[in-house]
Amino acid sequence: MTRERYFTMCEQLGQEPKEDEIPPDWEDFPPIVVQAMNTFAVLGDKIVADIGYLGKDYSLLPYLMEHHGIDDTELFIEILTYLESRAINQSQEQLKREREKLKRKH
Repeated sequence: MTRERYFTMCEQLGQEPKEDEIPPDWEDFPPIVVQAMNTFAVLGDKIVADIGYLGKDYSLLPYLMEHHGIDDTELFIEILTYLESRAINQSQEQLKREREKLKRKH
């Protein structure tokens, strides 16, 4: 949910926005987080049939880090690893739900 959608929803429900529920905006993140998220989106995906999403293809990472002038490589890679682990978990959960759905049909 975006910040704008949250405010629209509160307005439609006649509720006051709660500070701790307001979704963050791009400007709320440090530049390295935004750069890592953008880099994560650009990197290719490794996907295998029947297994699903295996993670990102990091072959372009050195070029992208140099291009963006990343100084804190340790933090940058830590952010990418965090994003990748969440994406893998989401993919695995989706596959699990689809398998359960197929089991119930049969």
